[in-house]
Amino acid sequence: MAKIISMINQKGGVGKTTSICSFSVALSLKGKSVLLVDLDPQANLSQSLGIDGSENNIYLALKGASEISPIKVINNLYIVPSSMDLNALEHEMNNEPGREFLLKELLEPVKDQYDFILIDCSPSIGLIALNALSACDTFIIPVLPHHLSIQGLSGLADVAKKIKSRINPKLKLEGVLITQFSHRKVLHRDVQIALKNHFKGRLYDSTIRENISLAEAPSTGMDIFRYAPNSNGAEDYLKLCEEFLSKQ
Repeated sequence: MAKIISMINQKGGVGKTTSICSFSVALSLKGKSVLLVDLDPQANLSQSLGIDGSENNIYLALKGASEISPIKVINNLYIVPSSMDLNALEHEMNNEPGREFLLKELLEPVKDQYDFILIDCSPSIGLIALNALSACDTFIIPVLPHHLSIQGLSGLADVAKKIKSRINPKLKLEGVLITQFSHRKVLHRDVQIALKNHFKGRLYDSTIRENISLAEAPSTGMDIFRYAPNSNGAEDYLKLCEEFLSKQ
């Protein structure tokens, strides 16, 4: 049965979509069967993998207009693409009973088909994020090595605590991932130490270095392993994958 993991941070620009894209491909290269669910209305994850979400997207599935219908990306990796229409979901489902469990109910029939289901969340805490955290077992927080980024984590932690208490008692933090990291910068090293002390064993030793190839890859519709397999970005996400698997 699949382990369901959300990649979430209410702050944009932290490398969330890049991380879930690269991490999922790394898992697939390790022989793990992975389903991606693009819950970000911007559909950046779908576009980064060259997938058009005009049909069989997650919005239609959440609305009950279609069944969940994953699209194959590469061997072992599938995606349910997003749609800009997701922006309207919160308003449209305002009076729907159990609206926070829509995604959980959708994923239930397909859980046995994958090793991992990874959910890319929108950079906000609304109905979409609520559905993700209600459906998942754990969540990963990507964060920039800046002090303001640390301060912003408190709001997310409060939301997760309430969801665990009221809706999803099994919910827990999988890990915190530092992106756009430079060992040469004192600030980055200081933030790394602060996060390590705060999250007590939940901060990944693996960090994602600043890498131009990671920024270039999405425009080609390819992941980092196909676009630049020898880059620092590919190396870092492969190390993250290996560290993650060693803890499962």
